Amino acid sequence: MDLYDNMPQPLGFKTLVGSIGIKDGSDDFACVFSTEPCSVSAMFSQNLFAGPSVKLSRQHMVQGQPRAVVVVAKNANVATGREGRANAVELTQRVSAKLHFAPHDILVASTGIIGRPYPMDKVRVFVDGLEPETADCSFPAIARAIMTTDTVPKHVAARVGGATIVGIAKGVGMIEPNMATMLAFFFTDAALAQPVLHRIFRKVIDATFNCLSIDSDTSTSDTAAIFANGLAGAVPEDEFENALHELALALVKKIARDGEGATKLLEVGVKGARDNAQARRVAKAIVNSPLVKTAIHGADPNWGRVAMAIGKCEQDIDIEPERVRIGFGDLQVYPVQLAARELERLSDMMRAEHVRIAVDLGCGGEEATVWGCDLSAEYVSINADYST
Repeated sequence: MDLYDNMPQPLGFKTLVGSIGIKDGSDDFACVFSTEPCSVSAMFSQNLFAGPSVKLSRQHMVQGQPRAVVVVAKNANVATGREGRANAVELTQRVSAKLHFAPHDILVASTGIIGRPYPMDKVRVFVDGLEPETADCSFPAIARAIMTTDTVPKHVAARVGGATIVGIAKGVGMIEPNMATMLAFFFTDAALAQPVLHRIFRKVIDATFNCLSIDSDTSTSDTAAIFANGLAGAVPEDEFENALHELALALVKKIARDGEGATKLLEVGVKGARDNAQARRVAKAIVNSPLVKTAIHGADPNWGRVAMAIGKCEQDIDIEPERVRIGFGDLQVYPVQLAARELERLSDMMRAEHVRIAVDLGCGGEEATVWGCDLSAEYVSINADYST
């Protein structure tokens, strides 16, 4: 498997990008469609306020065989009632008419501000002007079009045998995926049966995107999907899974590095846990702690905040402080006593762009790693002014 940043293109996929004009003149509409039928797997936000796009896409996964995804950025179309539902349905119907697909063969995703319906007059004019017959293929353009507060587009690609996998994602805030405002889509010309693709995709998402947190808030619009049209033929399942995992992990790290106001990538590894769920729970308690995140931001060697975060997992009564070990990189900070020069070294380590925290719970043999970022004053500024 080879990873690429120059975006090789899987066979049979076309893209449409443009500006509806929802917030400004930047691109805010993106569509990727396959010229051939696809095997598809998708996972969606479990948030109780999940938007019409999520609900409609869930329905289409049952009713149809999706081979296209449409994304509207800068407007989540969430908490918009019957009007929001009707607008999402109309959007898919209009796009499907242009693509000559059935409406239930399209997934739709929306990201942006909550509580405002689509500007349907603008949407209708824009979609009616689409010309899919002349569409080319530019996944970097798609990655740019789905951005909201992202500062950089996020896209990756890999080859597996004779096939190609492309991944794109957006998201820098309201990130605590529970999938089953983060979006992630993968497109491949590898041939995989639907049950195989679904099994692989769920496993990969659980080990990557569901181990990501920027601010502990689960978006109402989280959507992850993979489309496989089979034009490049079959590939070994294990090689495909490994490649997909590497791509998903690369996107996770791009999201964490680009977290709203973030200056550092935070990686927390927990081992010695009773089970994977415990390891992940403790790791997320650390990566989500505002005090840990601000200490990392300021390079304050106050490692006790990590101990505090572990201690918040009060239901895990098998965690005994006497058996716990805490380290930053290769420097153990607990239960040893650090001299002044070691505290200075710890502060230097916390100034790095990539800060690693390692914890051994001493409870068992399971482990997990999660990724996040520091917390800066800019995060507050971005989200204080988001809707204005």
